[in-house]
Order: sequence, then C-alpha cells, then structure tokens
Amino acid sequence: MKVSKNCINIIKSHEGYHRKLPNGDCTTYLCPAKILTLGYGTTTGFREGDVWTHNQAIDALKRDCAKFEADVSTLVKVELNQNQFDALVSFTYNIGSGLNPDGTPIKEKKGLVHSTLLKKLNKGDFAGAARE
Repeated sequence: MKVSKNCINIIKSHEGYHRKLPNGDCTTYLCPAKILTLGYGTTTGFREGDVWTHNQAIDALKRDCAKFEADVSTLVKVELNQNQFDALVSFTYNIGSGLNPDGTPIKEKKGLVHSTLLKKLNKGDFAGAARE
C-alpha cells in the first residue's frame, strides 16, 4: 500500500512546520526529545543550521513517508484498509520503525517493530491494537 494524501496532511498537522522564517523557509530546531529536526519532523539528511524551502520540507516528508510505508508493509502481517495503513505510517513516522537500514531490528527495544501495538495487530487483535 501507499500512504494517502490524507496521511500526509495528518502528519503535517501533527508535526507542524517549525522554525518558519519570514520568507516561508524553515531552519533546524531541537524537538522536545532534543533531536535535531527540520521541516515537518524530518530528522535525517541535513546539518544543524540548514535552511529548506517549504517545498523541500514537503519533499522530505514524502521521502520519509515512503520509507515508513515500506517498513509498515514489511512488519504488518494482516490486511489493512487505507485508514489503518495511514494511521500506522503516521504512528511510525512519530516513533520510528525500530529497523536498521538492512531491515533487522535495532538493539534498543523501541519503534514499531518492538511495539505491543504491532504484536496485537499481527495476532488479528485490531481492537487491542487500536487501544495501544
């Protein structure tokens, strides 16, 4: 599956477009978790002090979503509807997939791969996953 435009809009509204400059561009900032961030929550592919146009921030958001949609597709073993898929990609955008670039789980027990939500979902417990 691919994320819908609705998913992109949800992530944009939840993440926000921070450190907006007077000309509409944005610059880096530390998020509440003290992670260097740019645009709509992007955390890789830039250096401190970089400036992006709004279009660059949207392009980075779409690239990040493509990575997380692939991770969700790999990790989820049950059939999802579009809204469920979008919700999981949005969730994973926020907490990370917990996967290394080679697809193996990271050692730290974090991200979607280590979540109770994923365990319940893959057992077919949609209600339990939703509560998570």
